[in-house]
Amino acid sequence: MRRRVGHTERSAVGEVRRELREFLRHRSGPEQIDAAELLLSELVTNALIHTRHGAVVTATATPAALRVEVQDFEADLPAPYVPNADDGTHGRGLILVRSMADAWGVEARALGKVVWFELRGAGV
Repeated sequence: MRRRVGHTERSAVGEVRRELREFLRHRSGPEQIDAAELLLSELVTNALIHTRHGAVVTATATPAALRVEVQDFEADLPAPYVPNADDGTHGRGLILVRSMADAWGVEARALGKVVWFELRGAGV
């Protein structure tokens, strides 16, 4: 699965989630799909909020794992952030990714960066 999301397309987060769900429909179980959708939402939302040039979402599935990548076109890498109790919901996206994904990371690219996660097992 591959999808370009424009910077002003905040409604596209739901569309990308639906595309991922359809992509995984015959590849994964419901729990894996739900987790993948949530983590994808966090990464795409971060890319749209914190950058100015949109993002490219890529998902690949093998029998062993699902890998989702969100590439944006800003060189700044995400800084570690620990939200305090007064922050509402701000700053918890990467904490969710770190706690739910089997693996995740950030890779600098010639044009921006890629933030990715992997989910393994359970029929992926």
